[in-house]
Amino acid sequence: MTGGTDGHAEDHGRVYQSRGDQHITEHHHYRSEGAEHGGPDSVRRPAVGRCPVALRDRGEVMERLRESVGAERGGRVYVLYGMGGSGKTAVACALFDEVTGDQGRVGLWVNAADRASLRAGMLAVAADRGAADGELLAARNGLRPAADLVWRYLDRSAEPWLLVLDNTDEPEILRDGNWLRTSPRGTVLVTTRRAAARWWPGAELQHIGVLPREDAALVLRDLAPHSGTPEQAARVADRLGRLPLALTLAGGFLSHQVIDPWTMDAYGDQLDGDEGVRLIDRGAEALSQADPRHLVGLTWQLTLDAFEERGLPEAAALLRLLARFAAEPLPLAVLNHAGIGAVLPRARTETALRALLDQSLSELVDAEGTRCVQSHGILLDSVSAATPADLVPALDTTAVRLLDAAVPAAPDAGPHDPRLRLLVPHAPAVLRHIGVASAAEALAVATRLAVALHRTGDYLSARETARTAADLARRHLGADHRMVLAARSRAGRALFRLGRYAEAEAELRAVRDIQERLFGAGDPDTADSCYGLQLVLANLGRREEAVALLRDTVAGRRSALGPAHPLTLRARAGLLEMLPAADVVTEEGGALLALPSECERLLGPDHTVTLGARHNHAWALYLLGRFEEADRGIRQVAEAYVRRFGPEYPVVLPARQLLSRTRAALGHMAEATALMTDVVERRERGLGPIHPFTVASRRLLDSYRPG
Repeated sequence: MTGGTDGHAEDHGRVYQSRGDQHITEHHHYRSEGAEHGGPDSVRRPAVGRCPVALRDRGEVMERLRESVGAERGGRVYVLYGMGGSGKTAVACALFDEVTGDQGRVGLWVNAADRASLRAGMLAVAADRGAADGELLAARNGLRPAADLVWRYLDRSAEPWLLVLDNTDEPEILRDGNWLRTSPRGTVLVTTRRAAARWWPGAELQHIGVLPREDAALVLRDLAPHSGTPEQAARVADRLGRLPLALTLAGGFLSHQVIDPWTMDAYGDQLDGDEGVRLIDRGAEALSQADPRHLVGLTWQLTLDAFEERGLPEAAALLRLLARFAAEPLPLAVLNHAGIGAVLPRARTETALRALLDQSLSELVDAEGTRCVQSHGILLDSVSAATPADLVPALDTTAVRLLDAAVPAAPDAGPHDPRLRLLVPHAPAVLRHIGVASAAEALAVATRLAVALHRTGDYLSARETARTAADLARRHLGADHRMVLAARSRAGRALFRLGRYAEAEAELRAVRDIQERLFGAGDPDTADSCYGLQLVLANLGRREEAVALLRDTVAGRRSALGPAHPLTLRARAGLLEMLPAADVVTEEGGALLALPSECERLLGPDHTVTLGARHNHAWALYLLGRFEEADRGIRQVAEAYVRRFGPEYPVVLPARQLLSRTRAALGHMAEATALMTDVVERRERGLGPIHPFTVASRRLLDSYRPG
């Protein structure tokens, strides 16, 4: 280069199509004395399409990097890692501009996406720092160690420098020749998706994640300030998962609509369709960013292709499977099941997951005390959209099978289970993805999850799970499908527990009428809806209707399921609570009062149905004026409930309320008042002050007070 007689720039680089997450780069080295270093394609310029309009919510990271570089300590390596599109390069670009502008430090930018690009870029760095043509030629031809040459000139640099190794997503290539070193003359900044610390010994790692909601909305408004309000921008940002690349593309698209400008709300509505990822990528046209690293639909596909090349096809298979679930924490236990074998060997699941974690495609999170894996929503949407059609059936059936294994086969009452809550977003996500072949099975799993949630007292999650599952499955199965109706019935039962009696009655009555018409009055599903409907009617004060439905339920269940089935026994126990005192004594020829003993013999003393029968039996004794027996019975039940479920479980409170009644009937007013005060406080905390159960409890407490 220095031997050129005409002073023109001499090209010692080549054009490479980089793999992994990079676009075409060309290195030129300018060595005319006194001339400005570099040019538009020089290592003195960030090899990026454009730096951000404003760098949002990276102040803490920037300050740490700024202080370190400004202190001129040198000898440091900083690694910015995160998923594709998270803005690692944007942070590096912002720092590069600052230190080369304000501080007058030499900035050197190298595309490290593959061996060829890394080698060419680093030799360009050596040339920039003064390496002679002969030395460069010898290194290029393999006659001398190239990395040694580069670092010798970096160590000798008269000026302090910042060296950026961008898109270093294959850190293995740095070890081939020992390219990554430290020098007292400068600082090295690496951007990568590879998160494992083993790749970066001695370096300081900094995770670059998605933006907070407010800052994500600002990115959209930086680019498209007239497309909507801050709150509208925030809603779109949420839908985009607050991923900087997606936000930038969306803002670019919105800002360049001239003939028929889009609003933020209109854009957000379109994101919910099947073409959401393609809509996001249309922003690249407006921003003149058409290379793969600037397209959310392609940026991760490059990594999946790399998995195949590196002999890790199971990593791509696992990510495609995760894309059938929601972008929320998924318990690792869901993946640790033999059913995963249809998509990838179970023995290779650990290796596949580690590969995803290493590439920052997924992360481990702790949710509700449970170890989970989580991936970004736009990533999952992109992967799902690009999944080959021939792989979809196996992915669908496997996702359903794994979810099925995670939900209790026979849900029973019990305290709040955080693991069940973690499955709530995944049941509808699976239903959204699957085709008609797996729809009924997936809906059955979602409905069983709703039952399990209901029996832990999480009525809101139970209702949302059942309602959403029914709505999603209806498109494949039809409105009158047995499983769709069962899911709607379960949603109605949850509405009752939430105190929304009118809605519960309307839903359960509508479902019951359809089931009776299609399946008959004695069908088990019809009986289930009848049972739920009678609970609502009883709490609305329509006792005669409720009792008639309950008798129908008992008869239907006894005929379809048999007299010893828990559901038959549960319905009979309902009669202990619903019937007037005189009728309880004569019901079933006097056998109804012996139901607790029958349940204990058939199901065991601690079965939920047995405890419920004993509870209702105590109520019947109270109505009969047998206060001592009722008091002993309900005290034992309340203690058993607390022992098994804990003091906050919903069914504990009516038991303690009945105990308060028996205490009051026996003249122990102080104890009765204390019990009811506790019940009211717990119901206000759990259900709110206007829930019918809370109102009824407060009314009973008021009745204890004189005057």
